[in-house]
Amino acid sequence: MPLEIERRFLVTGQGWRAFAGTPQPLRQGYLAASKDGVTVRMRLRADGEAWLTLKAPASGIARHEFEYPLPTTDAEALWDLAPHRLIKTRYFLALSGGEWVVDCFEGDNAPLVLAEVELDTADAPLELPPWCGQEVTSDGRWSNAALAVAPIAAWPEEVRCRYGFGSHQ
Repeated sequence: MPLEIERRFLVTGQGWRAFAGTPQPLRQGYLAASKDGVTVRMRLRADGEAWLTLKAPASGIARHEFEYPLPTTDAEALWDLAPHRLIKTRYFLALSGGEWVVDCFEGDNAPLVLAEVELDTADAPLELPPWCGQEVTSDGRWSNAALAVAPIAAWPEEVRCRYGFGSHQ
């Protein structure tokens, strides 16, 4: 089974931009989610490329991930049906040590910026860039599926402030 092994970090500052490729605007609609962590998501890039993705917990930080291409018209229809959505711009980064991306969120998740790195193994050594802040890999609130359901704008003010997103920073 295909596995996704990923670590996630809050981003501090703009240093990551020196490594960023072309921006890729993305819309993600979450069609279903179970209490045990299985999600069904559609993703549509601005260029019309689209995918249906099914994710399920594996062990530790690993997740089973199945991804299938979708026709753009089907993806648009699924976007309209999705009860939970998010919009972000993704940047692939030219860094070693794994496949790095930075996601800049819009709407009720702005101004959130998250870095993700996909690894070959969960215990792969990782040299963190200086703009990687707190690791949030094990905190489910920071998954894209969770952010689509409960965006940071809906979090209690105290929690938003703790992470630098509140009005009393």
